[in-house]
Amino acid sequence: MTDSKSDSKTQISKLPSKENFSEWYHELLSMAEIIDNRYPVKGMCVWFPFGFAIRKNVYGIIRQLLDVDHQETMFPLMIPENEFMKEAQHIKGFEEEVYWVTCGGTSPLDVKLALRPTSETAIYPMFKLWIRSHADLPLRIYQIVNTFRYETKHTRPLIRLREITSFKEAHTVHETWEQAAEQVEVAISRYSEFYRRLAIPFLVSRRPSWDKFPGADYTTAIDVIMPDGRTLQVGTAHHLGSTFAKTYQITYEAQDGEQKLVNQTCYGISERCIAALISVHGDEKGLALPFEVAPVQVVIIPILLGDKQKVLAAADELRQKLQRACVRVQLDASDERPGAKFYKWEMKGVPLRLEIGPRDLEKGVVTLARRDGVKKAVSMENLLEAIANEANDLQASLYQRAEKYALGQIKEVSSVEDAQDQTKKGVAIVPWCGSVECGHQLEDQVEANMLGEPQGQMFPEAACAVCGKIGRGRTYMARQY
Repeated sequence: MTDSKSDSKTQISKLPSKENFSEWYHELLSMAEIIDNRYPVKGMCVWFPFGFAIRKNVYGIIRQLLDVDHQETMFPLMIPENEFMKEAQHIKGFEEEVYWVTCGGTSPLDVKLALRPTSETAIYPMFKLWIRSHADLPLRIYQIVNTFRYETKHTRPLIRLREITSFKEAHTVHETWEQAAEQVEVAISRYSEFYRRLAIPFLVSRRPSWDKFPGADYTTAIDVIMPDGRTLQVGTAHHLGSTFAKTYQITYEAQDGEQKLVNQTCYGISERCIAALISVHGDEKGLALPFEVAPVQVVIIPILLGDKQKVLAAADELRQKLQRACVRVQLDASDERPGAKFYKWEMKGVPLRLEIGPRDLEKGVVTLARRDGVKKAVSMENLLEAIANEANDLQASLYQRAEKYALGQIKEVSSVEDAQDQTKKGVAIVPWCGSVECGHQLEDQVEANMLGEPQGQMFPEAACAVCGKIGRGRTYMARQY
């Protein structure tokens, strides 16, 4: 006999098709308990504890990668207007996005305070005080903080927010321009390793001059192709040269005794990395998380037939064994049917599921089911080794599937018309001579954004899609979030 109540519950909680990406994404954030978007301020969201656990694990990787040679710190949220307004290029880039604090209680403030949209103008006055000589360099710090931007476009949870809750910004100071350029490459290398550990393919490009960070000499960015073919910028590294050093008079005494301006970089990642993680790997069953960042890495489902207490005792013994091995494990001993439990933990993206019942106990095995559908019997004696192997195989499987999709969305084209067609569904690689005029014409005619020159790739000579000039230059073009 059908359990209509159970069927009804499953029906209600079914996700939309991922082909309708926007609806699927918003439903999954709620159903998997990542973000609650019902907070009564537009563009500000609340992390569910489960979502925050994912965030904690993901940002743990960033900290691990940076702590090798960076120091974590924390700067104030509020920036005095006089400091904020010093760097003209920078302010022009953010002037429409700043939240201002004008009162303390009922008393007007003598100096307005900006809620940081980013922290250059908060940090660099302190660098002026901290840096005295070449012995103080290089200086590398980072912080993970909230930032505020008055976003006037359509807001999306984790993608386009008015409060960015998880902004990791690094700031470094160097003696020479070349040393700062090397640091930009290091930053991109660390970010590349970060996204590889999340099993997410990405594009690296040098942003065009009109789209670089305000005040930077140049900007290198990392983008991910989302399920609808649009790209999401998920990391940037900026070479600031001496722009801010001139504004804030950040100098050092060189070995020859001369006072010189420093050269700087900054680079950032936000919770957009979580949006990419969810979007790239998730499916109609819910989240699909890499083993390293899953809040629950293994869930144990007892099949309660026959001697139920014996099965439960064996399941709990398994749980303790995995906990001792530092595996994040949960035993689901609730009264729900096994199918409902499978559905629940698949929605949560748990990488590995262990099913144990009376027959398994007799054989000395458990049934191991991976989130990607692979299922096998595993000896209890070799369980820890099997979990490690399956976690690695699952990581490779996640990346291969994501890479296959991403490569299928990228196409080299030779004309504006072909670029128009390609950017409706993915990323176009378009011949470009490098001129600003041709770049603007490309964006206008293709009706897509220029991501910039692909990094680390060589192309044969081709005619610029606008002016026809022959060269090896290319640009990524796509619709962006």
